[in-house]
Order: sequence, then structure tokens, then C-alpha cells
Amino acid sequence: MEPQEATIADTAAPATGGEVVKPAGGDAGVVAKTNGPSAPPADKAATPTGSADRDAILAKVELERKLSMIKAWEESEKSKAENKAQKKMSAILSWENTRKAALEAKLRTREEKLEKKKAEYAEKMRNQVAAIHKAAEEKRATVEAKRNEEIIKYEEMAAKHRSKRTTPTKFLSCFGS
Repeated sequence: MEPQEATIADTAAPATGGEVVKPAGGDAGVVAKTNGPSAPPADKAATPTGSADRDAILAKVELERKLSMIKAWEESEKSKAENKAQKKMSAILSWENTRKAALEAKLRTREEKLEKKKAEYAEKMRNQVAAIHKAAEEKRATVEAKRNEEIIKYEEMAAKHRSKRTTPTKFLSCFGS
């Protein structure tokens, strides 16, 4: 607290020519004022003006030291706040990326399932088309076989009628016999 006392003593110089004396008991903020000249100093180095200059310089140095410490503290605290904010931002970014990756993986899984279902459904439809084609082929074969049987039957009947030289009875019954 001495630098503050020195600062107060340096800035509060009396206007009446009295000397400002710093209290010796360490009372902060108390300034004693004396009227008249002080006792002559015993040593030339400790002259009132030399002592005041020395006190002023020491007070100025102490003030600069404190200001630089305050500035260093401020920079340190700002740096801590920046680091803390950066760490939180990094954690948020990490959280966001993790969530995005999880959702993208889920989306890919669902897309794969849908593609699999689509492929299975397409295969099922191709199988149904093949079954329909097979059934149609079987029906065509049946109709063709029946047609061939009927043609053979009618060729045989025609050959029989030719050999007997008779006319079929069901043929053009309106011109019948």
C-alpha cells in the first residue's frame, strides 16, 4: 500500500508551502500537513526535493509495475476465456460431427434395406412374370395339342368319308339329304 500512499502524497501537494508528510504508522489515505518549514535534513542525499523526487519515481515505477501486472493478469484471463470457449466450440463441433455421422450411417442402412427390398420385390415380380409366361406357354401347348388332335381326328374322318364316298352328316345340315 506504500505506493498508493506515495501517489497520494505526490499528487496532493499543499498550496500554502507546507510539507506533505507520509504517516509512519501505515495509515492508508491519511495525509498529514505541517505548517512552516521543516527541520533541516541531516544528509544532503535526503533533501526534501531529492526525497520527493525519489518517492515520486518509486511510486511511478510501482504504479507501472502494478499496471503491467494488471495487464498481464487481464491478458491471462482473456486467454483462459478464449481457450475455454475454443474448447467448448471444439466439443460442440465434435458432438455435431458424431451426430451427423450416426444419422448418415442410419440413412445408409435404411437405403440399403430399401434397395434390398426393392431388389427382392423386383425378383418376385420377375418370378411372377416367368410363372405367367410358363402358364401361358402351357395353355398354348394345350390348345395346340388339342388343335392337332382335332385336325388328326377330322383328317381321319375325312379319309373315312372319302373311302366310303359319303357326306358328313353334320356338315352343312341345311343342304342335307
